[in-house]
Amino acid sequence: MIDKEMFSGILKENEIRFSEPMKDHTTFRTGGPADCFITPGSMDALISAVDICKREEIPFLVIGKGSNLLVGDKGIRGVVIKIDAPLDKTAISREGGKITVDAMAGISMMKLASYLMVEGIGGFEFASGIPGTMGGGLYMNAGAYGGELKDVVVSATCITADGDIKERTKEELDLSYRHSSLMENGDIVLSVKIELFEKDREDIKALMDDLKERRREKQPIEYPSAGSTFKRPEGYFAGKLIADSGLKGASVGGACVSEKHAGFIINKGDATSADIKALIEHVTDKVLRDTGVRLVPEVRFTGEF
Repeated sequence: MIDKEMFSGILKENEIRFSEPMKDHTTFRTGGPADCFITPGSMDALISAVDICKREEIPFLVIGKGSNLLVGDKGIRGVVIKIDAPLDKTAISREGGKITVDAMAGISMMKLASYLMVEGIGGFEFASGIPGTMGGGLYMNAGAYGGELKDVVVSATCITADGDIKERTKEELDLSYRHSSLMENGDIVLSVKIELFEKDREDIKALMDDLKERRREKQPIEYPSAGSTFKRPEGYFAGKLIADSGLKGASVGGACVSEKHAGFIINKGDATSADIKALIEHVTDKVLRDTGVRLVPEVRFTGEF
């Protein structure tokens, strides 16, 4: 049984809620209630909350912006810990032309990209349209338009599965396409250290504006989604395989394969998570039958369906 007393002295009154609808915390805008939903206001509170969950053997899930999650319509049992503001501070170090940025796990990559532009720091423009946090982004080695976090990451400070605080090197993070060691070892990201470089602000802005326009033209950003639904199969493009299978516009309930970009499954307004899951399965089966290529979802399924 989870109650407020368990987190007494750690969380403020407004930092813990019960039966919190997860549709308010995912970019798909779907998902049932979390038994307990907490938003720690400090690193100490976050570390203590994780320790309590482990000690009391309460299942817990750590999320950021929920930009790569499909939460079941029956919700999530246990505790959801959201790492967001105010765990979104950054520190910049400049030494001999080398710029190191230490970003807390809760800062959104879009916000960080804008901040770095103002500071005249380049190399992070690719992330300017990624709606996730640094912690969530590192978990899946997020990327876009030819860039990904593994290109800039130096290390990350994490809570290990044993409850220790440890700095993981880039090698230990084992970053590859939509993968990190965090997926296997249970580490929770507290902060991420990245290495960037000085660049003219106008040049940074021009590149970010160009990427924004390309997203507006080619992606269905006007609808709730989790971005690209499937990983890119080696030697192929998921969107083209789906389109070639005649699946543009295919729908299940309120879930639909975007007419604008077949690699996106969107919520047209009243989709349930079950609709989205069923459509993902239908697309996967149809593409496999037509092409022999098995698409793998980039979206992470969690909770009870």
